[in-house]
Parts: sequence; C-alpha cells; structure tokens
Amino acid sequence: MVDLAPRPRRRDARDNRDKVLSAARRRFAADGLDASLNAVARDAGVSIGTLYNHFPTRAELIDETQLDRVEESVRSAEAALRAADPWTGLTQHLTTMAELQAADRGFTDVCVRPLPAGSRIEAAKHRGQELFRELIARVQAAGVLRPDVDVTDIGLLLWSVVRATEGVRPQAPEAWRRHVAILLDGLRTAAAHPLPGQPLDPEILRVAMESGR
Repeated sequence: MVDLAPRPRRRDARDNRDKVLSAARRRFAADGLDASLNAVARDAGVSIGTLYNHFPTRAELIDETQLDRVEESVRSAEAALRAADPWTGLTQHLTTMAELQAADRGFTDVCVRPLPAGSRIEAAKHRGQELFRELIARVQAAGVLRPDVDVTDIGLLLWSVVRATEGVRPQAPEAWRRHVAILLDGLRTAAAHPLPGQPLDPEILRVAMESGR
C-alpha cells in the first residue's frame, strides 16, 4: 500500500520558510506591501525560487505575515467595547491602531487596501471593521462623540495622521501621539483637553517637507 500521508517538512525547508517570513515582515514594515520580493529573498538569504516554493503568491505571503497584526487590532476593538467608559475605549483603540500603523507600513496598507476574498486576513479585517462600527455607535450613543462623523471619517483621519507624521519619524518617532490627541479632541462633543508632548521643531518639519517624505 502506498503511504499517501504528507511527509514532515524537512528541517532546512522549515528554516528557510521561517527566514522568508522574518525577512518579509521587516520589508513590509519598512516599505509597505509592495516591497520587492527579490529584496525579501535576498534578506532571507534564499533564492527567489525558494521564496516562491513556500509562498507561490504575494497574497499568501501577506496573509501569513500580516494576520497577527490584524488579529491584534481585532483584540483591541473587542477590549474597547468592553471598556466601562465608552470614550476611554475609543481613545485606547485609536491609539493602538495608530501605534500599529506607525510601526508597520505593511499594516497601514492592509487597513486601506482590498484583500483577497476568503483569505484569513480578509475575514479578520472584516471582523475588525464590524467591531469598529459597533464601537463608534456605542460612543455616539453615550453622547461623547460628535454625531456628524462616521467610521470612514475617523479611519481617514487616523490614516492621515500616521502618514503625515511619517516623514519626521526618525527625529520624532512619537509625534503621531500628539496628533492623535488633536484628532480625538476634535471628535469630542465637550471642550478640548490638554495635549501631550510638544509641537514639532520647525526645522525638523521643514527638512521633512523638503525631502518630500
């Protein structure tokens, strides 16, 4: 009788797969989801053929490397919905989302791009979007979030904050926190609150703008 059971993956093959995943996570975090797969293979110390043996399509590599980030964002939304104070829940979730995006351009791309239907990452993203809509409705029902904004407003504003502070990240890696706080104060129905941190140095902003970042 022929044994049709799948053979255990060889250790060197497993090692190569792990190297590709680690390299892809770094490249996607730095360059976004359009990062060169040749560069990923080079960083991993394998051939491009080896990369494609493990991940025949870019979509499969994205699914494998970004799923944990998306699941983390889902857990953040779930925690926000459990928060006793609706505004605190919203604040914590938006801060977590901005922090994830600031640390990983690949995750930022995942948030704004369509994903392959039926993939694990698409299902997780859809779940996160549903929870976010529930969260916005909850905070508005509590009367602490202005009623004339919706999920797309907040999503676009948050994305804009992350992208706008990208150019100054080497000099001021936490600048996004101040601007998320400005965003949140703009969403309140009550008066604004004191902002954390200090404004960016004008010279840092000038250099960033001139570099086209």
